[in-house]
Amino acid sequence: MDDTGEQTLRERAYESFTHHLLSRDVRPGQFISQRRLVELTGLPLGAIREAIPRLEAEGLIKTVPQRGLQVAHIDINLIREAFQFRIFLEKEAVALFTRSASDAAIAKLLKQHRDIAEAAENGGESPELEQHAQQVDWGMHDAFIDALGNSIISNAYRVNSIKMRLINQERFRIAGHVKSVMKEHLAILEAIKRRSVEDAVERLTAHIRNARDRALAV
Repeated sequence: MDDTGEQTLRERAYESFTHHLLSRDVRPGQFISQRRLVELTGLPLGAIREAIPRLEAEGLIKTVPQRGLQVAHIDINLIREAFQFRIFLEKEAVALFTRSASDAAIAKLLKQHRDIAEAAENGGESPELEQHAQQVDWGMHDAFIDALGNSIISNAYRVNSIKMRLINQERFRIAGHVKSVMKEHLAILEAIKRRSVEDAVERLTAHIRNARDRALAV
């Protein structure tokens, strides 16, 4: 197999593992063998072995002597570090987004959030609304990072986002909190609409810290 083929299999192994991790087929803290990963992904053992160094470097798994591979464990240190990483990156990202985003892009985000907030107020928080709210939540934060136009930052943020989603699954879900989360997001977006960098950064930082505190309190 040529280098391109090997790289493709390695990428597929990586993507498949992260998919199963976020689908909760593989759980944080779980020990898992390479053979089991072959069964899960349907990919050859060689591809799994090629993907392991990247997964280890990104902190998604670690090799434990005499035990094998262990999926990242959700602990207090991981939570603190993941949220701190977000604050460092997103403060600069939202500042740039506030200065440079088009009025149309801001209006679209505002409408998405207002529609969800109104639906939650009028009809309660259904599983479907909560799922939609979660996607819109992630979409807003991704839009801030994308505004930087920096692939190195985007890739690092993507890896941290996987950890954040694991934290959400284990420690804090948007379920039951749609109204409060949308309220915090709308405060950020209103500041962005006014092109107030200082207010946008302040409100974003408060929002991320609130999420961190909820995760740590569980």
